[in-house]
Amino acid sequence: MAGPADPPGGAPEGAPGGGEDEYRSVVFDETFVRAARLQEFSAQERITDHAPAVRRRPPRHRGLSRQVLVLVVLIAVAFGTAIYMGVRHPSRAPGAGEAAEPLRMTMIPLAPEGKVPGTPDSERLYDHSPAAQFRIGAQGVTLPASRRTAHFSDGQVVTALITAKDYIVRSALDPEVLTGGETRSVRVLLGVDQQDQFDRSFTRPAPDGRHAPTGWLVRFDPSRAELADRRIRVQGTLQASEADSGTLEVTADHTSVYALRPVGADPGARVSLFTVRRELHFRFDREDLRLHQAQLVVSSVQAGPLSCAEDSTGYLRPLLAGDTAKEGGPAGTDPYATGGTPALCGSLAAEAQPRV
Repeated sequence: MAGPADPPGGAPEGAPGGGEDEYRSVVFDETFVRAARLQEFSAQERITDHAPAVRRRPPRHRGLSRQVLVLVVLIAVAFGTAIYMGVRHPSRAPGAGEAAEPLRMTMIPLAPEGKVPGTPDSERLYDHSPAAQFRIGAQGVTLPASRRTAHFSDGQVVTALITAKDYIVRSALDPEVLTGGETRSVRVLLGVDQQDQFDRSFTRPAPDGRHAPTGWLVRFDPSRAELADRRIRVQGTLQASEADSGTLEVTADHTSVYALRPVGADPGARVSLFTVRRELHFRFDREDLRLHQAQLVVSSVQAGPLSCAEDSTGYLRPLLAGDTAKEGGPAGTDPYATGGTPALCGSLAAEAQPRV
């Protein structure tokens, strides 16, 4: 019996069974039909226009999908924004971008008018000196009430002040640093752009206003003087302000007073006071604040009693109890020479010394 789909006589010999024919595998789906280059006119069109039975379709233009277009637009906007922000708000990354300004330093030795006063009792010296009301150590480096600026928050201003305080404490109050020991604790607070200048100042010190260790920190000649009392007296101020939309500045002005005696002297040896006033100018960008580092741009130091005739580039060589300043002073300054800084020397006022 032939199936419902077969001819009355059955399927032709050699033809595949199941009603399939040789064109069954060709599928004319909607996509195939839409893609055809020829299209048959309708009967009405053929009658009206006497047109051929078929017409040629214009080629289809395959454009980008909407998702691809949106993605391209987003990438272009993001790229343009990144370029704009990089130009409008540049930030310094470590080792890249604009280098930090080199530190400019000035050191003024203060020579005593007569003999340096001294006594075995360091407390008595302090009590009879202008440092009588100074605080001890880091307590003397006080932070002002923080105030946000136009472009920096309270937290960022506090970070700048704390970093400046840390630098002052480590560079002027650490006994290890003061006696010519390690300096890494100071170095790590500087931005990477200034660390080379810092290193050169210690490997090749020079009185050029750029490479003197005493411009970075306080340290005494370890062959001449040692601390008789580690309770260093300190007083001063810290002030923060905004230099521009990307920079904070902190100005520090502190006076530190040290009780010193000759190296290897007996505990009963006379002690004298040594005074250092430092005015430091720090600069911070947002990267510095993030890394808890600073750019030290200006260091102005006055220290005494010192002899103007001695070089204070590498170490402070204090005059101790009973000493007098050597005659002479800094070498003459050539106004025609380029580079370097003028040689300066001052006189230590009598009222700046303890009355004992």
